[in-house]
Amino acid sequence: MKFLTLLVGLILMSSFAQAQDSVVVVIELTDSKTDEPINNAQGTFAFNGDNLLKASQSKGIITFPTTKGTTVEANITHPLYDGISRTLRISKKYSDDSIFFSYEMNFIRVQELDDIVVPAPGIPTVVYKSKRLHVQDFEILEDGRLVLLTYPKRLKKGSELLLYDGSRVINTFSVPGVATDLVRDYRGNPHVVCKENVFGIHVNKNKISISNLDKDYFTRYIAPIVDTNTTKMYFSTFNPDYPAFEYFTYDQLDSAYSRIVGIEDELMMELYRAEYKWVDVRTKLWAKNREIQTGIDAEIWVGANYFTQSIYYKEVYAPLFHRNDSLFVFDYYKDKLYTYNANGEKLDSVAVYHHYQPKRTGWKKHLIQDQTTGEIYALFDRAGYTYLGWIDTKTGQITQQVRLDKRYAEHVKVDGNYVFYVYREFESIDKKHLWKERLPYDFGAGMVSLPNGDEVSEE
Repeated sequence: MKFLTLLVGLILMSSFAQAQDSVVVVIELTDSKTDEPINNAQGTFAFNGDNLLKASQSKGIITFPTTKGTTVEANITHPLYDGISRTLRISKKYSDDSIFFSYEMNFIRVQELDDIVVPAPGIPTVVYKSKRLHVQDFEILEDGRLVLLTYPKRLKKGSELLLYDGSRVINTFSVPGVATDLVRDYRGNPHVVCKENVFGIHVNKNKISISNLDKDYFTRYIAPIVDTNTTKMYFSTFNPDYPAFEYFTYDQLDSAYSRIVGIEDELMMELYRAEYKWVDVRTKLWAKNREIQTGIDAEIWVGANYFTQSIYYKEVYAPLFHRNDSLFVFDYYKDKLYTYNANGEKLDSVAVYHHYQPKRTGWKKHLIQDQTTGEIYALFDRAGYTYLGWIDTKTGQITQQVRLDKRYAEHVKVDGNYVFYVYREFESIDKKHLWKERLPYDFGAGMVSLPNGDEVSEE
Protein backbone atom coordinates (compact mmCIF):
# COMPACT_ATOMS: atom_id res chain seq x y z
CA MET A 1 0.00 0.00 0.00
CA LYS A 2 2.85 2.38 0.82
CA PHE A 3 4.49 1.46 -2.49
CA LEU A 4 1.33 2.30 -4.47
CA THR A 5 1.00 5.63 -2.70
CA LEU A 6 4.64 6.45 -3.51
CA LEU A 7 4.16 5.52 -7.20
CA VAL A 8 1.08 7.72 -7.56
CA GLY A 9 2.97 10.55 -5.94
CA LEU A 10 5.88 10.24 -8.35
CA ILE A 11 3.52 10.26 -11.35
CA LEU A 12 1.76 13.38 -10.05
CA MET A 13 5.11 15.10 -9.43
CA SER A 14 6.29 14.19 -12.95
CA SER A 15 3.09 15.49 -14.52
CA PHE A 16 3.35 18.69 -12.51
CA ALA A 17 7.01 19.14 -13.62
CA GLN A 18 6.07 18.60 -17.26
CA ALA A 19 3.22 21.07 -16.94
CA GLN A 20 5.66 23.61 -15.55
CA ASP A 21 8.11 22.98 -18.52
CA SER A 22 5.46 23.17 -21.30
CA VAL A 23 5.08 26.40 -23.23
CA VAL A 24 3.05 27.63 -26.21
CA VAL A 25 5.02 29.36 -28.97
CA VAL A 26 3.10 32.19 -30.66
CA ILE A 27 4.50 33.61 -33.94
CA GLU A 28 2.99 36.74 -35.44
CA LEU A 29 3.64 37.49 -39.15
CA THR A 30 3.11 40.94 -40.65
CA ASP A 31 3.85 42.72 -43.93
CA SER A 32 7.05 44.77 -43.62
CA LYS A 33 5.54 47.79 -45.40
CA THR A 34 1.83 47.77 -44.57
CA ASP A 35 2.05 46.09 -41.15
CA GLU A 36 -0.93 43.96 -42.19
CA PRO A 37 -1.13 40.37 -40.87
CA ILE A 38 -0.09 37.64 -43.30
CA ASN A 39 -2.44 34.69 -43.44
CA ASN A 40 -1.89 31.27 -45.04
CA ALA A 41 1.89 31.27 -44.55
CA GLN A 42 3.24 27.73 -44.28
CA GLY A 43 5.63 26.96 -41.42
CA THR A 44 7.87 23.95 -40.76
CA PHE A 45 9.14 23.64 -37.18
CA ALA A 46 11.77 21.04 -36.29
CA PHE A 47 12.47 20.17 -32.64
CA ASN A 48 13.02 17.07 -30.54
CA GLY A 49 13.52 15.02 -33.74
CA ASP A 50 10.10 15.85 -35.18
CA ASN A 51 8.85 18.18 -37.93
CA LEU A 52 5.66 20.07 -37.20
CA LEU A 53 3.68 21.71 -39.99
CA LYS A 54 1.55 24.75 -39.18
CA ALA A 55 -0.14 27.51 -41.18
CA SER A 56 -0.85 31.07 -40.07
CA GLN A 57 -4.51 31.57 -39.37
CA SER A 58 -6.54 34.71 -38.73
CA LYS A 59 -4.43 37.77 -37.88
CA GLY A 60 -1.27 36.06 -39.15
CA ILE A 61 -0.75 33.93 -36.02
CA ILE A 62 0.96 30.53 -35.83
CA THR A 63 0.86 28.64 -32.54
CA PHE A 64 2.27 25.29 -31.43
CA PRO A 65 3.24 23.72 -28.09
CA THR A 66 6.74 22.75 -27.04
CA THR A 67 8.83 22.53 -23.88
CA LYS A 68 11.29 24.91 -22.27
CA GLY A 69 14.94 24.32 -23.03
CA THR A 70 14.12 23.32 -26.64
CA THR A 71 15.70 24.73 -29.80
CA VAL A 72 13.23 25.07 -32.69
CA GLU A 73 14.34 25.44 -36.35
CA ALA A 74 11.60 27.47 -38.03
CA ASN A 75 11.14 27.88 -41.81
CA ILE A 76 8.20 29.96 -42.98
CA THR A 77 7.18 30.44 -46.63
CA HIS A 78 4.44 32.22 -48.54
CA PRO A 79 3.91 32.41 -52.34
CA LEU A 80 3.81 36.23 -52.24
CA TYR A 81 6.56 36.89 -49.70
CA ASP A 82 10.22 36.12 -49.21
CA GLY A 83 10.65 33.17 -46.87
CA ILE A 84 12.27 33.46 -43.48
CA SER A 85 14.35 30.98 -41.46
CA ARG A 86 14.91 31.42 -37.75
CA THR A 87 16.33 29.46 -34.82
CA LEU A 88 14.05 29.79 -31.77
CA ARG A 89 15.73 29.03 -28.45
CA ILE A 90 13.18 28.43 -25.74
CA SER A 91 15.04 29.13 -22.51
CA LYS A 92 14.20 27.31 -19.28
CA LYS A 93 14.19 30.69 -17.55
CA TYR A 94 10.88 31.72 -19.14
CA SER A 95 8.19 31.80 -16.48
CA ASP A 96 5.17 32.49 -18.72
CA ASP A 97 3.05 29.84 -20.35
CA SER A 98 3.38 31.52 -23.79
CA ILE A 99 6.33 32.90 -25.70
CA PHE A 100 5.76 35.49 -28.44
CA PHE A 101 7.81 36.06 -31.59
CA SER A 102 7.05 38.69 -34.20
CA TYR A 103 8.48 38.71 -37.73
CA GLU A 104 8.05 40.92 -40.77
CA MET A 105 8.00 39.42 -44.28
CA ASN A 106 8.98 41.25 -47.44
CA PHE A 107 6.53 41.28 -50.31
CA ILE A 108 7.89 39.85 -53.57
CA ARG A 109 7.72 42.39 -56.37
CA VAL A 110 5.31 41.12 -59.00
CA GLN A 111 6.88 40.96 -62.46
CA GLU A 112 4.40 42.13 -65.05
CA LEU A 113 4.80 40.03 -68.16
CA ASP A 114 3.96 41.21 -71.62
CA ASP A 115 0.71 39.96 -73.03
CA ILE A 116 1.07 36.68 -74.91
CA VAL A 117 -0.62 37.24 -78.23
CA VAL A 118 -1.75 34.17 -80.14
CA PRO A 119 -2.58 35.39 -83.63
CA ALA A 120 -5.61 34.04 -85.43
CA PRO A 121 -4.95 31.70 -88.37
CA GLY A 122 -4.17 33.54 -91.58
CA ILE A 123 -2.96 36.77 -89.97
CA PRO A 124 0.72 37.33 -90.88
CA THR A 125 3.21 38.76 -88.40
CA VAL A 126 6.81 39.85 -88.95
CA VAL A 127 9.39 37.62 -87.26
CA TYR A 128 12.47 39.56 -88.37
CA LYS A 129 12.99 42.75 -90.34
CA SER A 130 15.88 45.12 -90.83
CA LYS A 131 16.44 48.45 -92.52
CA ARG A 132 19.89 47.26 -93.65
CA LEU A 133 19.57 43.56 -94.43
CA HIS A 134 17.47 41.36 -96.70
CA VAL A 135 16.55 37.85 -95.55
CA GLN A 136 17.56 35.29 -98.16
CA ASP A 137 16.89 32.05 -96.27
CA PHE A 138 16.47 30.73 -92.72
CA GLU A 139 16.59 27.59 -90.60
CA ILE A 140 14.78 26.94 -87.33
CA LEU A 141 16.93 25.35 -84.61
CA GLU A 142 15.71 22.78 -82.08
CA ASP A 143 15.55 25.39 -79.30
CA GLY A 144 13.30 27.67 -81.39
CA ARG A 145 15.99 30.17 -82.34
CA LEU A 146 16.66 30.96 -85.99
CA VAL A 147 19.71 31.09 -88.21
CA LEU A 148 19.16 33.74 -90.89
CA LEU A 149 21.09 34.08 -94.14
CA THR A 150 21.02 37.81 -94.92
CA TYR A 151 22.66 40.30 -97.27
CA PRO A 152 22.78 44.11 -97.43
CA LYS A 153 22.34 44.78 -101.16
CA ARG A 154 23.20 41.81 -103.37
CA LEU A 155 23.68 38.24 -102.22
CA LYS A 156 26.77 37.63 -104.34
CA LYS A 157 28.43 40.77 -102.97
CA GLY A 158 28.48 39.49 -99.40
CA SER A 159 26.20 37.75 -96.91
CA GLU A 160 25.88 37.42 -93.15
CA LEU A 161 24.63 34.69 -90.84
CA LEU A 162 22.52 35.91 -87.91
CA LEU A 163 21.57 34.02 -84.76
CA TYR A 164 18.15 35.37 -83.85
CA ASP A 165 16.08 34.49 -80.76
CA GLY A 166 12.82 36.05 -81.92
CA SER A 167 13.39 39.46 -80.38
CA ARG A 168 17.05 40.34 -80.92
CA VAL A 169 20.10 39.34 -82.93
CA ILE A 170 22.42 37.45 -80.60
CA ASN A 171 25.42 36.95 -82.88
CA THR A 172 26.52 37.56 -86.48
CA PHE A 173 29.05 35.94 -88.81
CA SER A 174 30.24 36.98 -92.28
CA VAL A 175 30.13 34.19 -94.85
CA PRO A 176 33.49 33.83 -96.68
CA GLY A 177 32.01 33.02 -100.08
CA VAL A 178 29.12 33.56 -102.46
CA ALA A 179 26.23 32.00 -100.54
CA THR A 180 23.10 30.71 -102.23
CA ASP A 181 20.89 29.15 -99.56
CA LEU A 182 20.69 27.12 -96.35
CA VAL A 183 20.14 23.36 -96.19
CA ARG A 184 19.92 20.77 -93.40
CA ASP A 185 21.78 17.48 -93.31
CA TYR A 186 20.41 14.15 -92.10
CA ARG A 187 21.16 15.11 -88.47
CA GLY A 188 19.20 18.33 -88.78
CA ASN A 189 22.32 20.52 -88.70
CA PRO A 190 22.14 23.64 -90.89
CA HIS A 191 24.66 24.31 -93.66
CA VAL A 192 25.20 27.34 -95.86
CA VAL A 193 25.72 26.40 -99.51
CA CYS A 194 28.13 28.54 -101.51
CA LYS A 195 29.22 28.29 -105.13
CA GLU A 196 32.57 26.76 -104.24
CA ASN A 197 32.08 25.27 -100.76
CA VAL A 198 29.56 24.12 -98.20
CA PHE A 199 30.00 25.44 -94.67
CA GLY A 200 28.61 23.64 -91.64
CA ILE A 201 26.98 26.04 -89.17
CA HIS A 202 27.70 25.52 -85.47
CA VAL A 203 25.77 27.25 -82.70
CA ASN A 204 27.43 27.04 -79.28
CA LYS A 205 25.21 28.80 -76.77
CA ASN A 206 25.14 32.39 -78.06
CA LYS A 207 27.94 32.12 -80.60
CA ILE A 208 27.71 31.14 -84.25
CA SER A 209 30.63 29.71 -86.25
CA ILE A 210 31.22 27.70 -89.42
CA SER A 211 33.44 24.87 -90.65
CA ASN A 212 34.47 24.22 -94.23
CA LEU A 213 33.27 21.12 -96.11
CA ASP A 214 34.29 20.11 -99.59
CA LYS A 215 31.26 20.51 -101.82
CA ASP A 216 31.87 17.24 -103.68
CA TYR A 217 32.20 15.39 -100.35
CA PHE A 218 28.95 16.92 -99.10
CA THR A 219 27.13 16.06 -102.33
CA ARG A 220 28.45 12.51 -102.50
CA TYR A 221 28.45 11.35 -98.88
CA ILE A 222 26.14 13.57 -96.84
CA ALA A 223 23.34 14.76 -99.13
CA PRO A 224 22.25 11.19 -100.15
CA ILE A 225 21.51 10.35 -96.50
CA VAL A 226 17.85 11.18 -96.13
CA ASP A 227 17.22 10.45 -92.47
CA THR A 228 18.29 8.46 -89.41
CA ASN A 229 16.89 6.99 -86.23
CA THR A 230 18.65 5.47 -83.23
CA THR A 231 20.36 2.60 -85.08
CA LYS A 232 19.40 2.94 -88.74
CA MET A 233 20.31 5.28 -91.55
CA TYR A 234 18.07 5.90 -94.53
CA PHE A 235 19.62 6.98 -97.80
CA SER A 236 18.84 7.14 -101.51
CA THR A 237 20.72 6.62 -104.76
CA PHE A 238 19.10 9.73 -106.25
CA ASN A 239 20.93 11.30 -109.16
CA PRO A 240 19.41 14.37 -110.82
CA ASP A 241 20.56 13.06 -114.21
CA TYR A 242 18.79 9.69 -113.96
CA PRO A 243 14.99 9.16 -113.83
CA ALA A 244 15.09 6.36 -111.23
CA PHE A 245 16.57 5.71 -107.81
CA GLU A 246 16.16 3.51 -104.75
CA TYR A 247 15.78 4.00 -101.01
CA PHE A 248 17.88 1.85 -98.69
CA THR A 249 18.25 1.37 -94.96
CA TYR A 250 21.61 0.77 -93.31
CA ASP A 251 21.76 -0.82 -89.87
CA GLN A 252 24.69 0.71 -87.99
CA LEU A 253 24.79 -2.20 -85.50
CA ASP A 254 25.40 -5.08 -87.92
CA SER A 255 26.40 -3.03 -91.02
CA ALA A 256 23.56 -4.58 -93.06
CA TYR A 257 21.95 -2.90 -96.06
CA SER A 258 18.31 -3.42 -96.96
CA ARG A 259 16.36 -2.07 -99.93
CA ILE A 260 13.16 -0.22 -99.05
CA VAL A 261 11.64 0.70 -102.42
CA GLY A 262 12.60 1.59 -105.98
CA ILE A 263 11.26 4.70 -107.71
CA GLU A 264 11.14 5.07 -111.50
CA ASP A 265 9.48 7.44 -113.93
CA GLU A 266 8.81 4.86 -116.62
CA LEU A 267 7.77 7.32 -119.34
CA MET A 268 10.81 9.52 -118.70
CA MET A 269 13.05 6.44 -118.67
CA GLU A 270 11.74 5.38 -122.08
CA LEU A 271 12.47 8.80 -123.57
CA TYR A 272 15.80 8.90 -121.74
CA ARG A 273 17.02 5.67 -123.33
CA ALA A 274 15.51 6.46 -126.71
CA GLU A 275 17.83 9.47 -127.09
CA TYR A 276 20.58 7.04 -128.08
CA LYS A 277 18.78 6.31 -131.36
CA TRP A 278 18.97 9.92 -132.56
CA VAL A 279 22.54 10.95 -131.78
CA ASP A 280 25.31 10.85 -134.39
CA VAL A 281 27.69 7.94 -134.91
CA ARG A 282 30.57 9.66 -133.15
CA THR A 283 28.51 10.09 -129.98
CA LYS A 284 27.39 6.46 -130.14
CA LEU A 285 31.01 5.33 -130.37
CA TRP A 286 31.91 7.48 -127.39
CA ALA A 287 29.00 6.01 -125.39
CA LYS A 288 30.02 2.44 -126.31
CA ASN A 289 33.57 3.09 -125.15
CA ARG A 290 32.25 4.40 -121.83
CA GLU A 291 30.07 1.30 -121.52
CA ILE A 292 33.12 -0.93 -121.96
CA GLN A 293 35.08 1.07 -119.38
CA THR A 294 32.38 1.34 -116.70
CA GLY A 295 29.77 -1.33 -117.43
CA ILE A 296 27.03 1.30 -117.59
CA ASP A 297 24.79 1.08 -120.66
CA ALA A 298 25.62 3.34 -123.59
CA GLU A 299 21.99 4.49 -123.63
CA ILE A 300 22.38 5.83 -120.07
CA TRP A 301 25.56 7.71 -120.99
CA VAL A 302 23.76 9.43 -123.87
CA GLY A 303 20.66 10.12 -121.85
CA ALA A 304 22.64 11.66 -118.96
CA ASN A 305 24.69 13.89 -121.22
CA TYR A 306 22.14 14.88 -123.86
CA PHE A 307 18.53 14.18 -122.94
CA THR A 308 18.92 15.85 -119.52
CA GLN A 309 19.74 19.09 -121.34
CA SER A 310 16.44 19.14 -123.21
CA ILE A 311 13.21 20.85 -122.12
CA TYR A 312 11.48 17.46 -121.91
CA TYR A 313 13.53 16.05 -119.08
CA LYS A 314 12.09 16.29 -115.55
CA GLU A 315 13.88 15.13 -112.43
CA VAL A 316 12.21 12.33 -110.54
CA TYR A 317 10.53 13.47 -107.32
CA ALA A 318 9.50 10.97 -104.63
CA PRO A 319 10.42 12.21 -101.13
CA LEU A 320 10.68 10.12 -97.97
CA PHE A 321 9.60 11.41 -94.57
CA HIS A 322 10.16 10.01 -91.09
CA ARG A 323 7.65 10.50 -88.26
CA ASN A 324 7.66 8.59 -84.98
CA ASP A 325 8.23 4.94 -85.95
CA SER A 326 6.98 5.20 -89.55
CA LEU A 327 8.46 6.06 -92.94
CA PHE A 328 6.33 7.64 -95.66
CA VAL A 329 7.36 7.44 -99.32
CA PHE A 330 5.42 9.34 -101.98
CA ASP A 331 5.71 7.47 -105.28
CA TYR A 332 3.94 9.86 -107.62
CA TYR A 333 4.73 7.66 -110.62
CA LYS A 334 2.56 4.88 -109.25
CA ASP A 335 0.09 7.25 -107.53
CA LYS A 336 0.90 5.68 -104.17
CA LEU A 337 1.83 6.73 -100.64
CA TYR A 338 3.70 3.86 -99.01
CA THR A 339 4.03 3.45 -95.25
CA TYR A 340 6.95 1.45 -93.82
CA ASN A 341 8.09 0.66 -90.32
CA ALA A 342 11.50 1.71 -88.99
CA ASN A 343 13.07 -1.46 -90.44
CA GLY A 344 11.90 -0.60 -93.95
CA GLU A 345 9.15 -3.24 -93.99
CA LYS A 346 6.03 -2.25 -95.89
CA LEU A 347 2.93 -1.74 -93.75
CA ASP A 348 0.37 -0.04 -95.97
CA SER A 349 -0.23 1.91 -99.16
CA VAL A 350 -2.94 4.37 -100.20
CA ALA A 351 -3.66 6.20 -103.43
CA VAL A 352 -2.66 9.84 -103.93
CA TYR A 353 -3.97 12.09 -106.68
CA HIS A 354 -3.11 15.64 -105.61
CA HIS A 355 -0.34 15.75 -108.23
CA TYR A 356 -2.82 15.39 -111.09
CA GLN A 357 -3.54 18.37 -113.42
CA PRO A 358 -0.69 20.55 -112.11
CA LYS A 359 -1.54 23.46 -114.43
CA ARG A 360 -4.98 23.77 -112.87
CA THR A 361 -4.12 22.98 -109.26
CA GLY A 362 -0.73 24.72 -109.17
CA TRP A 363 1.07 21.61 -107.85
CA LYS A 364 4.76 22.51 -107.54
CA LYS A 365 6.38 19.12 -106.80
CA HIS A 366 7.13 20.27 -103.28
CA LEU A 367 6.26 18.60 -99.97
CA ILE A 368 7.33 20.02 -96.62
CA GLN A 369 7.18 18.56 -93.13
CA ASP A 370 6.43 20.35 -89.88
CA GLN A 371 9.70 20.15 -87.97
CA THR A 372 7.88 19.75 -84.65
CA THR A 373 4.68 17.81 -85.33
CA GLY A 374 5.90 15.75 -88.29
CA GLU A 375 2.78 16.51 -90.33
CA ILE A 376 3.28 16.68 -94.11
CA TYR A 377 1.99 19.44 -96.39
CA ALA A 378 1.85 19.77 -100.18
CA LEU A 379 2.54 23.17 -101.72
CA PHE A 380 0.50 24.65 -104.54
CA ASP A 381 0.86 27.96 -106.36
CA ARG A 382 -2.07 29.71 -107.98
CA ALA A 383 -1.75 33.26 -109.31
CA GLY A 384 1.28 33.84 -107.08
CA TYR A 385 -0.47 32.73 -103.87
CA THR A 386 0.93 29.76 -102.00
CA TYR A 387 -1.52 27.13 -100.75
CA LEU A 388 -0.66 24.47 -98.16
CA GLY A 389 -2.60 21.21 -98.24
CA TRP A 390 -2.33 18.95 -95.21
CA ILE A 391 -1.94 15.32 -96.28
CA ASP A 392 -3.77 12.71 -94.25
CA THR A 393 -1.23 9.87 -94.33
CA LYS A 394 -3.96 7.33 -93.50
CA THR A 395 -6.01 8.14 -96.60
CA GLY A 396 -3.58 10.07 -98.83
CA GLN A 397 -6.18 12.80 -99.29
CA ILE A 398 -6.01 16.58 -98.99
CA THR A 399 -9.34 17.81 -97.70
CA GLN A 400 -8.39 21.46 -97.18
CA GLN A 401 -5.91 23.95 -98.60
CA VAL A 402 -4.77 26.98 -96.59
CA ARG A 403 -3.78 30.07 -98.58
CA LEU A 404 -0.96 32.24 -97.30
CA ASP A 405 -1.83 35.89 -96.94
CA LYS A 406 1.20 37.20 -98.83
CA ARG A 407 1.70 36.79 -102.56
CA TYR A 408 4.97 35.37 -103.93
CA ALA A 409 6.16 33.97 -100.61
CA GLU A 410 9.60 32.33 -100.72
CA HIS A 411 11.33 29.57 -98.73
CA VAL A 412 8.14 28.29 -97.09
CA LYS A 413 8.70 26.12 -94.00
CA VAL A 414 6.42 24.82 -91.25
CA ASP A 415 7.23 24.44 -87.57
CA GLY A 416 4.90 23.93 -84.61
CA ASN A 417 1.71 24.56 -86.65
CA TYR A 418 3.15 27.87 -87.90
CA VAL A 419 4.24 28.53 -91.46
CA PHE A 420 7.32 30.71 -91.96
CA TYR A 421 8.34 32.38 -95.22
CA VAL A 422 10.43 35.17 -96.73
CA TYR A 423 8.49 38.00 -98.33
CA ARG A 424 8.95 41.51 -99.65
CA GLU A 425 5.98 43.78 -100.18
CA PHE A 426 4.83 43.40 -103.77
CA GLU A 427 6.20 46.06 -106.14
CA SER A 428 8.06 47.83 -103.36
CA ILE A 429 11.71 48.64 -102.67
CA ASP A 430 11.42 47.41 -99.10
CA LYS A 431 13.77 44.78 -97.68
CA LYS A 432 12.80 41.11 -97.66
CA HIS A 433 11.54 40.19 -94.17
CA LEU A 434 10.80 36.91 -92.41
CA TRP A 435 7.09 36.38 -91.73
CA LYS A 436 4.95 33.73 -90.09
CA GLU A 437 1.29 32.72 -89.98
CA ARG A 438 -0.53 30.30 -87.72
CA LEU A 439 -2.15 27.37 -89.46
CA PRO A 440 -5.69 26.33 -88.48
CA TYR A 441 -4.36 23.09 -86.94
CA ASP A 442 -3.33 22.04 -83.47
CA PHE A 443 -1.25 18.93 -84.02
CA GLY A 444 0.84 17.69 -81.12
CA ALA A 445 4.59 17.21 -81.23
CA GLY A 446 5.96 14.13 -82.97
CA MET A 447 9.38 12.51 -83.26
CA VAL A 448 10.88 13.98 -86.41
CA SER A 449 14.50 13.51 -87.45
CA LEU A 450 14.63 15.76 -90.46
CA PRO A 451 12.19 17.54 -92.75
CA ASN A 452 13.65 16.48 -96.06
CA GLY A 453 11.19 18.05 -98.48
CA ASP A 454 13.75 20.55 -99.67
CA GLU A 455 14.54 18.55 -102.80
CA VAL A 456 12.49 20.75 -105.06
CA SER A 457 12.19 20.29 -108.78
CA GLU A 458 10.06 22.93 -110.40
CA GLU A 459 8.01 22.17 -113.44
